Amino acid sequence: MKRYLIVLIGLFGAIFASNVVAGGQIYTPLSASVRAVLQRSVADQPLQQSAFTSKADEEAWLIAMSPRLMKRFPDKESRDDFLNTVHYEAVRAGLDPELVLGLIEVESGFKKYAVSSVGARGLMQVMPFWVKEIGTTEQNLFHLRVNLRYGCTILRHYINIERGDLFRALGRYNGSLGRAEYPNMVHAAWRHWISTSRTASNPRNPAS
Repeated sequence: MKRYLIVLIGLFGAIFASNVVAGGQIYTPLSASVRAVLQRSVADQPLQQSAFTSKADEEAWLIAMSPRLMKRFPDKESRDDFLNTVHYEAVRAGLDPELVLGLIEVESGFKKYAVSSVGARGLMQVMPFWVKEIGTTEQNLFHLRVNLRYGCTILRHYINIERGDLFRALGRYNGSLGRAEYPNMVHAAWRHWISTSRTASNPRNPAS
């Protein structure tokens, strides 16, 4: 029994210690019009089509991004599904897919079931109050597509609030508005993912 408790404590510790900078969005009342827009945005519909302009572009992007995720997603099918969903939800929200990958890296370390000390959940560390505010009770924030749909929608919402100021929008997303640590970490991870993409597409000149 004692050994069983030790294992459970270790498991929960690993989940809650997903990332020291993982925070949580802070609840602020929404106007009826904004709530309606966000509700439409998170409507839980399956992917209808790829957001890539061609199959060749999709394959090139997956080849570029995939190697860095092999440890987190050993199974190629799961890895490709994750990347395709990130790309689709990012483009759908008007975000750079590499930015979303950078945010996930900083927020949860790509841990699907991560829970922060303030209760933020999943890959993009979404606070549960959002489901009550703009979603439906059956939406599970540990579900890949649901979590990414919410996370991308929320980040776009904050970018709109801050009139395109990504630094402040990221601060809002993490609940650390006005502090530089979190936005700087996401920017650094974002640049790394962009570098990965460019290096793979043009190996002779990574900086192009």
